[in-house]
Amino acid sequence: MNGRIIKINRIPVSVIVIIVTCSLIYLYSSREKTPAYSIFTNQNNVNVRKLLIGAIHAAQRGGLEIVEVAQSQDLKERSKGKTDEGANDPYTIADSRSHCVMKQGLLRIFPRITIISEEDKETCTETSTFDLDPTVLHETAEVTDELVSVHDITVWIDPLDATKEFTEKLYQYVTTMVCVAVKGNPIIGVIHNPFTGKTAWAWLDHSTSEYLETIRLSGSTTIEPTITVSRSHAGNAKDLIYAVFGEESNILAAAGAGYKVLQVVGNNATAYLHSTKIKKWDICAGDAILRTFGGKMTTLDNQLIDYGPNESPVNAHGLLATMVNHELSIDKIVAYRQGTNVKSKQR
Repeated sequence: MNGRIIKINRIPVSVIVIIVTCSLIYLYSSREKTPAYSIFTNQNNVNVRKLLIGAIHAAQRGGLEIVEVAQSQDLKERSKGKTDEGANDPYTIADSRSHCVMKQGLLRIFPRITIISEEDKETCTETSTFDLDPTVLHETAEVTDELVSVHDITVWIDPLDATKEFTEKLYQYVTTMVCVAVKGNPIIGVIHNPFTGKTAWAWLDHSTSEYLETIRLSGSTTIEPTITVSRSHAGNAKDLIYAVFGEESNILAAAGAGYKVLQVVGNNATAYLHSTKIKKWDICAGDAILRTFGGKMTTLDNQLIDYGPNESPVNAHGLLATMVNHELSIDKIVAYRQGTNVKSKQR
């Protein structure tokens, strides 16, 4: 090379080394607070453990919005109309604020999943979201990284269950709920009460929250059947209960599907019965929790409920949720309804 010496400029080389090192550290880091998929993750798969963490965060973050609205005492209440039973169906700004932070927060982290919320008709402007923090899981939670196709996942959100009771300050019934269904089957359920700060969650065949375990152990068992029903959507449940469970049955009128399912899980109620239409965002989380403990939720025709994205959001065939003796109760319900139909035709 004609005796010429080529000098390497050390400053650019050192800068490049630093950049490459930092990039490698970032790429191989597994920090939970990354708001999107790692480049090493198949974009068609979702980490269900992270989705569980996100579902818990969403329910709790939506709950904070509800509490803030309650403290402001400016609910901006309006009516969405009447239910089939003729009861008022209220809506408040808390429904909207909870919906927006829950749905937008999950979509920011899991942009390709299908999410169905009760308040999807509402328009969300800029809102606060959240990051994933694994400390929402207790230390003994048995959860591992599992990948599921994004096309198989449907997330159901109820941003404020028991809105009517929220306007009446009956806060014990109020919950936020998130449910994860895979191929229409509910596998993760989260039910959070914003005013107690208690969160019940379960991942089928994996783990449950410590609070949910406490509910299971602290419940009372009565000799007479206790059936919980909606305080505002009871329909003909009373006659059906006495015919199926006996005249000595106690009726526990309560609000919020999430609240009522937890009464069954905690053995404070023998069954949760609903004889009219009910939306799937009301029941999906409770269904997942029941299944985790060996319980069962079906229509009154004994059909499992499909929570897939292409199904109607309305379950029009009633509901029975139990921890034990489900088939026996369903047989009695079917017999009673058939007998009622025969009598009606004979008139």
